[in-house]
Amino acid sequence: MPFSILKSPTDFLEQVIPVPEADALRAYESWWESEGRAISAAVDRAGTPWLRMHDRFGRRVDDILFPPDYWRMLKQGYRAGAVWRAFDGGSLAAAYRVGYITGFYDTGLYCPYTVSLSTAVPLDKYGTPDLKARFLEALLRRDESVWQGATWMTEIRGGSDLGANVDTAARQDGDRWLLTGEKYFTSNAGAEVAVVAARIEGGKPGVRGLALFLLPRFRQDGTLNYHIRRLKDKIATRSVPTGEIELRDSEAYLLGKPEWGIYLILEVLNLSRIANSVASVALAQRALAEALVFAEQRVAFGKPIIEHPLLRRQFEKHLATLQRAFALAWESVKLADAVRAQTPPYGDAFHLCRLVIHLAKYYTAEVAVQAAKWAMEVNGGPGTLAEYGVERWLREAMIVDIWEGPPHRQILDGLEVMERKGAHKLLFDHLNADPAELEAMDARIEAHLALPQDEKEAGSQELFEALADFTARALAAQPA
Repeated sequence: MPFSILKSPTDFLEQVIPVPEADALRAYESWWESEGRAISAAVDRAGTPWLRMHDRFGRRVDDILFPPDYWRMLKQGYRAGAVWRAFDGGSLAAAYRVGYITGFYDTGLYCPYTVSLSTAVPLDKYGTPDLKARFLEALLRRDESVWQGATWMTEIRGGSDLGANVDTAARQDGDRWLLTGEKYFTSNAGAEVAVVAARIEGGKPGVRGLALFLLPRFRQDGTLNYHIRRLKDKIATRSVPTGEIELRDSEAYLLGKPEWGIYLILEVLNLSRIANSVASVALAQRALAEALVFAEQRVAFGKPIIEHPLLRRQFEKHLATLQRAFALAWESVKLADAVRAQTPPYGDAFHLCRLVIHLAKYYTAEVAVQAAKWAMEVNGGPGTLAEYGVERWLREAMIVDIWEGPPHRQILDGLEVMERKGAHKLLFDHLNADPAELEAMDARIEAHLALPQDEKEAGSQELFEALADFTARALAAQPA
């Protein structure tokens, strides 16, 4: 694969997977090159947008004051199919391909599309006909009137241990529910509709007492249904507003069966973690492209630095790692497509999908961090300066490493699905790898799972890292 392919996300996609909508993606990429890049850079430099909580007459409005160009940039991706393509033909892959182009140019902007998709899919799957008629069509629009979704789980005590930390209460009121509580890290604050984790009053303790609800921005009487307390001042991903949300008897609608709540929350997280993996690879490609553009023009010791053997070898290694990371991320897309219709209790294909998602989220985020760090090194001094934008990709990479569960969460959840569901056995049956290597990896995992609990957890990172790398290499060696 030539280095030049790093400069175009569509070129890269066409090299590694079939891309039926290549012309549409090229048009989207062309818009980014002609207009989007400058808008994205300006939004990043501007920092956290203002929140206008009241209008001039004292009425609560909670308007997020991005510049007009931001909204034009945002709507461009919705028109391109960041959400609707997942329903036009029934494949999630088409929406994730749009996400890859977006992630190459603006990782943060991919978040609104991700959470909108992660709202539309469970609504379509578990919503009543009435709910779908009221809300789904608006999420799938292809013009300026499109609605946005959001996924709000995390509260102030943290997001990893939902069973202990979700205090938002849900009280039934006829055919609707009233939610009261606070969400502390809410991506895409201001969305027209969100899926929200809440605890049913009088329900079971822990994760078994959680349910998933659809919550619109406005009540049926037209007033605000939730309030934005403030927006977070983040180091990056500034093209998605992240805030703190207050719910006070906020009108909401139950999705699926109450006892299925934690499983539906997991399905939402799975979709977002896949998108995080896709975004991480796209970010890594962008960082490598920034390194390549500089290396082709920077002359040292009589020739462009790309012609120096050491740097060239480093580019080769990073490109090979990028291909492995993409293979792992895209396998999670394909497996999610295959189990999209499954509902609890899930079959083996779902457990396999879940393990691959954890592996992909873990592996790709680290690839993004290392690629972004190295791109700064290649650029030297200019790579550290905000005016040139190379350092932005390391700031963004540090966030995708944490989004949707940091590395330790992926490791421990991956360990759990191997221990309880035998997902590693399913993975080895799925991979087309050397039998001796498969046998050795299987033996290593079985030996690790037999350790005492504390020892097993303490040593799990080395095992998980090895399994992620093994899986990525095996998938990269297979035809797309």
